[in-house]
Amino acid sequence: MKQTAGIIFRAIILLLIGILIGIFISEDNVAGRKLGFSFSRSDDKISKVLDLVNQNYVDSVDIDSIAGITVNDMLQNLDPHSVYLPAQQAQSISERLGAGFNGIGVEYQVLRDTLVITQMYPGGPAARAGLNTGYRVISVNGKPFSGTKLTQSRISQTFRGEKDSEITLNVITNTGEHKDYRIKRGRVAQSSLDAYYLTGTTGYIKISKFASTTDADFRRALSALKADGMQKLILDLRGNGGGYLNTATAMADEFLPKNKLIVYTKGAHEPRTDYFATDSGNYEHGKLTVMIDEYSASASEILAGALQDLDRATIVGRRSFGKGLVQQQFPFGDGTAINLTVARYYTPSGRSIQKSYKNGVQSYRNELANRVRKGELLSAGNSLADSAFVGASTYHTSNGRKVFSSGGIMPDVFVAADTTQSTQLLGDISDKQLFTAYIIDKMQPTISKYGTEDKFFNNYQLSNAEYDAFVQYAAKSLEQVDPRELQQSAALIKTLLKAHAARFRWGNSAFYRVINQNDSTFKKALEE
Repeated sequence: MKQTAGIIFRAIILLLIGILIGIFISEDNVAGRKLGFSFSRSDDKISKVLDLVNQNYVDSVDIDSIAGITVNDMLQNLDPHSVYLPAQQAQSISERLGAGFNGIGVEYQVLRDTLVITQMYPGGPAARAGLNTGYRVISVNGKPFSGTKLTQSRISQTFRGEKDSEITLNVITNTGEHKDYRIKRGRVAQSSLDAYYLTGTTGYIKISKFASTTDADFRRALSALKADGMQKLILDLRGNGGGYLNTATAMADEFLPKNKLIVYTKGAHEPRTDYFATDSGNYEHGKLTVMIDEYSASASEILAGALQDLDRATIVGRRSFGKGLVQQQFPFGDGTAINLTVARYYTPSGRSIQKSYKNGVQSYRNELANRVRKGELLSAGNSLADSAFVGASTYHTSNGRKVFSSGGIMPDVFVAADTTQSTQLLGDISDKQLFTAYIIDKMQPTISKYGTEDKFFNNYQLSNAEYDAFVQYAAKSLEQVDPRELQQSAALIKTLLKAHAARFRWGNSAFYRVINQNDSTFKKALEE
């Protein structure tokens, strides 16, 4: 009875919120009339204000956008992760975590007002049609495209479209030939796996988000690595901001034996729900190391927390973000939606790792910057001295090791952030996409000399002359080049240029293979 009452109460609350949103975004109160409630604009101060603005304000105003801000302010008073989503943002999240989108399946960079293909989605329509990286798109459906003041919005509208609709691209190939490609748009799957490869007998898999296909993507990568002789595994969750709860539990199930508790959730209107491992895991035995950092959040923390609590993996890196709330998306008919926090989640030992938001949304958003200021990214001791941990309840893993709550997942092995080579100059080069631009303009003949990824990885080294040539190329697009910063970032610039060249030719796995070669957290994970 209590569970039924809770569900009914939650349904009523959500219904009322829906009606309130309907008041904000509709010209008349249709929802209120149909459902028999007595909500009216005359009784609603927010609606009165919106009406006054709409009828009397000095400039024209998009009332729907104001209503969205108003609703968002109300939700943000609840917690930082309950938010109002405009239609475009709701669609973007759905595409990122869902089954993809209808289009041709390319990544690109606009260089001198010409779209250059930089990556192909494996198995996508463009790849099947024979397009390749480095191709420049000159016209679309017989109309000029290059040199027409291209914008991201226009490019998206041009390349995306209804499934099976056709588009004709005229391109300049890497040999300088003009060629037409007729492409039928189709479903483009967005893999949640950034990379996987084998180094010695250790497999490496990087997961960028917990989407609907993540578990299936992981199984395919794991199978390929096992076939190549993998004996140990490194799972990289750094920078992974989360995703679907059920995907996180499915991933944990890959590593845990049957009947192990993975996580449980509960809220004022949500009864406790336990998630247990089954007997279907593909890597229930074997050494496992998980890498996390300050940007690993939500579903990443569910997985890392479960593997830490059950002593299944060694967690390496820095303290995670600290998001222990579960959201559910409630869509509206106009494409907008609400992400509403409906529960908290708890790791197998019973800890909630949600960091405090009692000082408001702005303080919550500044928390990572404060970690940097206090030196937490450089010292495990500074992390443990944070107010999130001081005085907080302690918990223990299956083997009796102490773990912490209330401020994220503290790794078993701390690795300080390497900030010695980070400069404003390096940030400017990356922001302006100058690494890929230089590869498009200058490095393609060099890359083509290496027939395989292995040959490029093992034999290519950026010479001083090539480095100087890149600096001169980049300087033309930068306001200034600080010689001190240039010297400080030189080694990392060389690594990134090689990594971007590898990605341009062989994809994301090649990129991370180069990057990880000099990555301190990856090296520590290999040792563990």
